[in-house]
Amino acid sequence: MLVTFVMGFACGLPLLLTITVLQAWMQDEGVDLAVIGLMALVGLPYTLKFFWAPFLDRFTLPFLGRRRGWLLVAQVALIFSIAGLGFTDPGEKPWMVAVAAFIVTFFSASQDIVVDAYRREDLVDEELGLGSSLYVNGYRVGMLLASGGGLILADSLPFSFVYLIMAACMLPGVLTTLLAPEPEINVETPRTLKEAVFDPLIDYFRRQEAFWILAFILFYKIGDTMASAMTIPFYMDIGFTKSQIGAVVKLFGFWATIAGSLIGGVIMLRLKINRSLWIFGFLQAVSTACFAILARVGSSVSVLSGVIAFENLSSGMGTAAFVAFMASITNKKFTATQYALLSSLMGVPRVLASAPTGFLAKYMGWEVFFITCALIAIPGLLLLFKFAPWHSKEMAAA
Repeated sequence: MLVTFVMGFACGLPLLLTITVLQAWMQDEGVDLAVIGLMALVGLPYTLKFFWAPFLDRFTLPFLGRRRGWLLVAQVALIFSIAGLGFTDPGEKPWMVAVAAFIVTFFSASQDIVVDAYRREDLVDEELGLGSSLYVNGYRVGMLLASGGGLILADSLPFSFVYLIMAACMLPGVLTTLLAPEPEINVETPRTLKEAVFDPLIDYFRRQEAFWILAFILFYKIGDTMASAMTIPFYMDIGFTKSQIGAVVKLFGFWATIAGSLIGGVIMLRLKINRSLWIFGFLQAVSTACFAILARVGSSVSVLSGVIAFENLSSGMGTAAFVAFMASITNKKFTATQYALLSSLMGVPRVLASAPTGFLAKYMGWEVFFITCALIAIPGLLLLFKFAPWHSKEMAAA
């Protein structure tokens, strides 16, 4: 469980360095809002990682084992690419920033592939709920350090220094990779690249509800993700300082997220995953709509604190259930490829659906934008009727 937590931290740290912190840097440099929104496209590796996941299932490096060898390579590459991103210039060469950020997201997505496979193979089915909760908590700690800590540091240090500090913060993940045991599995691993590429897909799509599950994963958090893509420009636009954003949105909101994921883990023990997805999905949509209230009130720290507490609480619960659900339906023989396929779809809203959010916010206004994001969450909830109605039994892993 400790390894799961630290690996979650290592996965969460790079994510917001190419979203939240980069958005603040570009906003400071006077980059157009529409261009900031389009920068979400640098996250494409998160949605396409299933293309190279079979290589990580099939091939084993000559050191540290099947999972930890690839994990060490990805983490060392992340340290250098994060540091390199800090030496770019958003004001003068935004497209060079995009290239550097794309490299960071590629190695970050590669790390995600291996960590997800490691967690699924290392934990028994009964531990997935708690393990997913701790993974999400570690992930949020990494996001907190990158975004909250990064924004606070950026008020007194150049962003280039901030990125160097964040690169060094990847070292605990490297140390954990070196010390953690290699997971043992009792199933045969792919013997050829063809098996690694095609057998996971054949295995998954034999399931009766395979396409409905994919649609659900695509739409379940789309509204929440689209809203989150523009929150930093939103906070700055209505009058909050970077220190207020870092302290309230990130530091204060962090504890609500921790509480949400832990509460989610406890609720899943009693209600199981399917019912939890219903409850948490509804709370996510309501919390997204609450940003419209903040848009009307303006730069009130107390209102901001209330909205952030509710949003992070519901998001923590929803993410814990979502991650546990995806892990529960993967086959351990093809863990990396199947989980990469599912989590890639989960990342589509963060990249493709988030790309036009700058245009939408610019022409709709903040209130209408956030209400629209809340309504977009409805299709994801309705899909639960198809494969996970309230009174259904839990879906077994393959």
